[in-house]
Amino acid sequence: MKPASLGPADRARAVRELADQEFDVLVVGGGVVGAGAALDAVSRGLSVALVEAADWAAGTSSRSSKLIHGGLRYLEQRDFHLVREALRERALLLTRIAPHLVHPVPFLYPLKHRMWERFYVGAGIGLYDTMGGAGAVPRHRHLSHRHALRVAPALRGDAFVGAIQYFDAQVDDARFTMTLARTAAGYGATVVTRAKAVGFLREADRVVGARVHDLENDQEIQVRARHVINATGVWTDEAGRLANARGGPAVKASKGVHFLVPRDRIRLDTGLILRTEKSVLFVIPWGRHWIIGTTDTAWDLDKDEPAASQADVDYLLDHVNAVLRTPLSPDDIEAVYAGLRPLLSGGADDTAKLSREHSVAQPVPGLTVIAGGKFTTYRVMAEDAVDAAAEDLPTTVPSSVTGRVPLTGAVGYEVLWNERHRLARRSGLHVARIEHLLNRYGSCVHEILELIEREPSLGEPITAARDYLKAEAVYAASHEGALHLEDVLRRRTRAAIEEWDQGTAAAPEIAGLIAPVLGWDDETVKRETDHYLRQVEAERRARREADDAAAAAARREVPGLFTERAAS
Repeated sequence: MKPASLGPADRARAVRELADQEFDVLVVGGGVVGAGAALDAVSRGLSVALVEAADWAAGTSSRSSKLIHGGLRYLEQRDFHLVREALRERALLLTRIAPHLVHPVPFLYPLKHRMWERFYVGAGIGLYDTMGGAGAVPRHRHLSHRHALRVAPALRGDAFVGAIQYFDAQVDDARFTMTLARTAAGYGATVVTRAKAVGFLREADRVVGARVHDLENDQEIQVRARHVINATGVWTDEAGRLANARGGPAVKASKGVHFLVPRDRIRLDTGLILRTEKSVLFVIPWGRHWIIGTTDTAWDLDKDEPAASQADVDYLLDHVNAVLRTPLSPDDIEAVYAGLRPLLSGGADDTAKLSREHSVAQPVPGLTVIAGGKFTTYRVMAEDAVDAAAEDLPTTVPSSVTGRVPLTGAVGYEVLWNERHRLARRSGLHVARIEHLLNRYGSCVHEILELIEREPSLGEPITAARDYLKAEAVYAASHEGALHLEDVLRRRTRAAIEEWDQGTAAAPEIAGLIAPVLGWDDETVKRETDHYLRQVEAERRARREADDAAAAAARREVPGLFTERAAS
């Protein structure tokens, strides 16, 4: 299958298809579950439309811990089904579905008590190794205090008595979600971002589609479908009210905050997992950085732009510094990001106690709602949602095949990895740069290299975001559906969290690179750049506020792109 392009012309065609066709399934929500549902449905032979109000993964699915894991804490809670399911999915992602995007990563679990804790934790992690997908990652190993210090010299010697090292996996969550949508488009799905469902079409008591506002062109489209899947995550309740649907799953938002520090600030050769009074804290390797998180607190404010406060940052600093020889300071923090988990509401006040299981319901005829769950099990959630929708369709629908469907870029990745030195010689790029490209694009790397061959200057790094080539910014707009500057800085690249200035210095250059692809004039380039700079400044002000309410108010000072445009 030739990789699908999600460029401006492709979007224009897709918008026309939304208006002209009746689909078997319309999926509302372009996070990992919605994109997964679109791929699941189209790979069963159904006609599919997928609409997203913002950008692919703009909400929860770009703001996670970026881990593909079973969840050790769920094992301790004896949620064996969830852990087994997640570990099985982890193995599929590593070996078949997305080996170019999902990679093993080691973690050190420090032990604070002699004998009994090593036996207790070791037995649990041993079970973790064997419950699902055994062999996809290396098995755990026990380390003495001295051996652990060699692996993790940043740790205080008195903070632990020994350790266990085990493996999980990590992923660029936003890139993975976009690749899901692109894969679905390659199989024939009609996929459109910046297309907000503002109401549902009804015939008698049945949902038969949705009214969709094309935000780019400020027009409303009636999209007709035999069945609608609501996969809007933390916005599930709001979407349910649009459909006047009662009895579906109730969702409670939990805020998770992470921050990044440079790799040289913590001397570790492994990731780290720490127990806290509420949950766990991860120190996760991420290129030239460490990601440290996360928090777990209830959030009932603005869901579009959750804000991290000073209290969130202090909480993370306090817990990680409790085990470090050289404590981190606020000045070490490069960037902070906050995301919301869509937890199934079980009546608990503490979101840390709510389930990561998922729920599928059909509150009104013609509408399936999928809610809850976790990133790792997106495929199972998508399959369950399409199974439910299929029972409502007039034709027999085959079973899901997505456990055997590689994502765009996966086929041929291993061969190209083995040929990376030859690719480097042929392209004139350093082999480390080729490895970077292969782990982002897989076999689609040829499309990047073709851009550089036609325009050699695109083989140069972006001046203020040197981890990325200029070609990657152009490709984001021409092939990956980026429609705005923030899409490139926040989700196609991760400059917004990887650079000390959150990508503000790179913003003008990237805007200039994507302007010809998107048909921008000088005024649009300036507006996009100015808006991004003001967004970043609002996020920084929010971080300095003491609590959630004040942080949310500071973040709201810069409205969303289309809110601002409508007011101007």
